[in-house]
Amino acid sequence: MDLKTIKLIVNLQLFAEDKDAKTEKATPKRKQDARKKGQVFQSREITSALVLISVFLGFKALIANIYGELKILITKVFTQYIIIDEYLTPNGIWRLYIDILRSFAFIIGPIILISFAVGFVGSYSQVGFLLTTETLKVKLNRINPLQGLKRMFSPRGFTELLKAIIKIIIVGYITYVNLNNEATNILVLMKIDVKETGIYIIDTTIGIALNICIALAIFGIIDYGVQWWEYERNMRMTKQEIKEEYKQIEGNPEIKSRVKQKQRQMSMRRMIHEVPKADVIITNPTHVAVAMRYDVSLSDAPVVVAKGEGYIAMKIKEVARANNVEIVENKELARTIYKTVEIGEAIPPELYQAVAEILAFVYSLKNANVRGG
Repeated sequence: MDLKTIKLIVNLQLFAEDKDAKTEKATPKRKQDARKKGQVFQSREITSALVLISVFLGFKALIANIYGELKILITKVFTQYIIIDEYLTPNGIWRLYIDILRSFAFIIGPIILISFAVGFVGSYSQVGFLLTTETLKVKLNRINPLQGLKRMFSPRGFTELLKAIIKIIIVGYITYVNLNNEATNILVLMKIDVKETGIYIIDTTIGIALNICIALAIFGIIDYGVQWWEYERNMRMTKQEIKEEYKQIEGNPEIKSRVKQKQRQMSMRRMIHEVPKADVIITNPTHVAVAMRYDVSLSDAPVVVAKGEGYIAMKIKEVARANNVEIVENKELARTIYKTVEIGEAIPPELYQAVAEILAFVYSLKNANVRGG
């Protein structure tokens, strides 16, 4: 094998690698298809931290109610349920069970509702409303032990392990620093009554927990950025994939129809926008309307700035009236210009005479109005 052949093979291999390289940003369609499959990016760390913050804040806000409910429950247990014989029957035990459930519902019910609401808002703010059955489908590779090991020792697995270690370090460090700062107060606890001790322990615990949650929320924001970067990297496409997607979209009759409709709407808006700048509207008078503009600095002959028939003709005349643009009826001329001259083009020489007469008439009307005004 000679040197030229080797170089050719190497160049072809490099070309193939470059062709298969995912260097292009994902298209909106690619992201939309991925979303339908449940492939979205979000940081569970943010949601978890927000839920924990809401739980501890809720606990702190409702501590008086929680204390009152527990006091009522404990008082009932020791003054009624244990002493009175009727509560030791199956029916009495059932009533005791209901009372305990009711008390716990009042104690933790509001906190659970708050945490659910915050969790929903945290998740919705990241991915929006997403309902898909793709993630519920049974995939055999999920129960394959070898695939499980691959996932464990994959880069993503190591990333999750690193995140877990960082969270443990955060929790441990903040707990240590806070307890170290409270060391003097903790030693004094033996000298104060039980109620004050309980209040101090609860306040200190909630304070430490909130500090931990705030740190985890900051960590979650960083994780969100990492998740976004990883998602964008995984969504990247090759140039060939973009070409194939474009062909697929172009071949879809529904999409083509939508694109054409959008183009027509944009074209009509641009055209209607030019009508107020016209010198005259020539009509036939009901079916066709042609807007003409003559500016010596732009063109040697009058130019068609808008034209249409049916609804569009009616719209042109409506805008013309609103902007005091003269409307002149000339059936034959209107039809001829409509059929032979495109928007943005100047009229052909054979129509100069007819259009000049109309423009002269329009200018004379304008001059008369000026003198009359």
